[in-house]
Amino acid sequence: MSSRSERRGSEFRDRAVGLGAALLIGLNLRPAITSVAALLEPTRAAFDLAPVQLNLLATLPVIAFGISAPVGPLLARRLGVTRALIWTMVALAGSLALRVVVPGGMLPGTFLAGVSIMAAGTLLPQYLKSLRAGGLWIGLSSMSFSAGAALGAGLAVPLSTAVGGPAVALGLWAVPALTAAGAMVGVALRSEAPPPPSSRMALPRSARPTVALITAMFGLQAMLFFAVASWLPRILGDRGVDAQTAGWLLALTSVAGLVPTLVAPILARRRRVLRLFGPGLGIVMLAAFVWLASGDESYIAITVVLGAVQSATFGLSLALIVMLAADEASAGLLSAIAQGVGYAFAGAGSLLVGVLHDLTGGWTASLVFMIVCAAALALVVGFVIRCRPVDLQAPSEVPALPRA
Repeated sequence: MSSRSERRGSEFRDRAVGLGAALLIGLNLRPAITSVAALLEPTRAAFDLAPVQLNLLATLPVIAFGISAPVGPLLARRLGVTRALIWTMVALAGSLALRVVVPGGMLPGTFLAGVSIMAAGTLLPQYLKSLRAGGLWIGLSSMSFSAGAALGAGLAVPLSTAVGGPAVALGLWAVPALTAAGAMVGVALRSEAPPPPSSRMALPRSARPTVALITAMFGLQAMLFFAVASWLPRILGDRGVDAQTAGWLLALTSVAGLVPTLVAPILARRRRVLRLFGPGLGIVMLAAFVWLASGDESYIAITVVLGAVQSATFGLSLALIVMLAADEASAGLLSAIAQGVGYAFAGAGSLLVGVLHDLTGGWTASLVFMIVCAAALALVVGFVIRCRPVDLQAPSEVPALPRA
């Protein structure tokens, strides 16, 4: 009896350490983006970036997300999920150092940071599925994304002031990435890593509508999130808000989302609540963009509403990827497709927001585009929550019996 209880205690501790490491990884998947958004103008001056390069810098991580979608599943098949997560964090730390240490490394380093973040982001749902994480832990994992985004935006300007410029302030984010890599090494040492999946993955015809809907949902919410993360400080700056206040308001969007992103995956388990809650997020987001476009200067209230609904929608998206995958391997492929194609759309959409501003000389057209996307998001979520789990593993081939 005692040996059984000791074994259960050991399994509980290993699982708790594994889930804790997942939270550390989540903390690292947004600061590389939000810290640059809060320091966009100082970064342009410090690295002598042209206007086209500045627009590219703001959207390059999201473009990298779409291009590098297969990286996570490929690493998982070769190394296993745990070891793959270790290497993504090491690569993230290296890319963050590259963009501020090597001359001309800002854009290449930012692209590589996006690849690393994308790989880790697609692996996390598969990792959480392997740990049998419930709604609470999925919520905590998605909440760590918001916490990291808040830290990146909120600390960017004070760090830059303290260390004498944006270069060192941006490079310091390599330290928490290495910390997350160390935590995952601890997970690998504590428990025997499961072997990489050997079954071939497939996309059966019956699963395609569900995969397409989840992808559309993830892409729309990601585009709207990154449009805000990339351009909100500049929108506010054009309205006379100083850089430090704009950075603080961007951080507030993430702080406001901490509790909603935790609660959303828990509510996702309640079907009756989800039918109203899911589409309602898109409707409230639409109203927040209309509010911002109206010219009202209630920026604290606007950013709180935007942050709350955007983070809740991300938490819901992550929960639905885990819930609508029949098994761990399917979660990995579903995550890669939804995030890969979704982020490709998000990168193009976020870039379009900047291009519309440059073409029109104002933010009205950009905000109208975001309003339309929020309406589409509400509609798509209404369909997604009616989907059933999908199995994306190809059935094993049974050898034919020899003829007599």
